[in-house]
Amino acid sequence: QVQLVESGGGNAQAGGSLRLSCVASGRTDGRYAMAWFRQVPGKEREFVATNSRRHGVTYYADSVKGRFTISRDNTKNTAYLQMNSLKPEDTGSYYCAADWTIILSSLRDPRQYDYWGQGTQVTVSS
Repeated sequence: QVQLVESGGGNAQAGGSLRLSCVASGRTDGRYAMAWFRQVPGKEREFVATNSRRHGVTYYADSVKGRFTISRDNTKNTAYLQMNSLKPEDTGSYYCAADWTIILSSLRDPRQYDYWGQGTQVTVSS
């Protein structure tokens, strides 16, 4: 069984930075897609970024492109989301997700990820 545990959320001022971490345990062969999603109350879970070693791609939502960076350290079974130039609209609960069999065209779809972390809150004030 795979477990994902996020950390690194918190409060930040607009223009500031935060780095989220997601540690994977269980199956850790590295050939999985790892993604970050975010959600605010009353809205659907929103795609933020994904990296798939199997497909050799990294994608970002337009709203975070140029400000957020997803990275992975396979030696630590950890994925990161570096968030710079934060905006109040980046506020939400951030979730990491992983999947080993997801297809390329589904990498931005939260319904296609089998494993999820518990979420970490990010609050950006203006």
